Amino acid sequence: MPELPEVETIRRGLLCLENKTLRKVIVRRKDLRWPISPELSKLKDRCLYKIERRAKYLLLHVEGGTILVHLGMSGRFFFAEGLSLQKHDHVDFIFDQHVLRFRDPRRFGAVLFTKDHLHHPLLKNLGPEPLGEDFLFEDLQRAAAKSKRAIKLWLMDANVIAGIGNIYANEILFLAKISPLRAPNSLSTSELKKVFSYTREVLQKAVDMGGTTLKDFVNSQGEAGYFQQTLHVYGNAGKPCPKCRKTLLEIKLAGRSTVYCSTCQV
Repeated sequence: MPELPEVETIRRGLLCLENKTLRKVIVRRKDLRWPISPELSKLKDRCLYKIERRAKYLLLHVEGGTILVHLGMSGRFFFAEGLSLQKHDHVDFIFDQHVLRFRDPRRFGAVLFTKDHLHHPLLKNLGPEPLGEDFLFEDLQRAAAKSKRAIKLWLMDANVIAGIGNIYANEILFLAKISPLRAPNSLSTSELKKVFSYTREVLQKAVDMGGTTLKDFVNSQGEAGYFQQTLHVYGNAGKPCPKCRKTLLEIKLAGRSTVYCSTCQV
């Protein structure tokens, strides 16, 4: 599933559409994770004046409302002018010079329309953006003091921090030398500061490198991201730790693969 850096990479690739006119929307299949909003088919000749990202959601602001897109497990959002239709091409956004297409083989993504995105149920309770100015150590420290669950799961809770998924939670904790099983309220101030710092560092580096391509992700131009070449632990279970050379362990937390070094991460 694309995480914050991948979605941010796609957002940046779509900026050429800002201030362009969305001529029409073609919906071929409505039964995604949630039914596609019927208002989409009625959008004609609307200015797309701004493209934003909130957590793992793309927000396409048009006159009269916002198109909210989540890529789900296998969704892609890409320029498709000149490309033939495929079986799982569910929605086309038609502009004068471009066709923006949503493809989703597993149909676990979402394409919705809202007139008030700030109060939309999927967005209104999200935590701060980890690369934004409202991501403050003091707020993170207060939230950590209240939590006894595994810090890996805590980092992935979008109500705590918006947009951190499985890949980057693994990498952040490895660099911070924190066991994924530790409770947030057990961390010292210095340990939590490392988590805070590496959260920014890891995500920003991934954005700069175009995201991580492990299976399904490519950007809006069809290009792969390169952050996977720098992964320390994710996907490397059974291999030597890049720091101490002890074998990396893999466990499941809430059904998600968690890879860590039992020597370096305490």
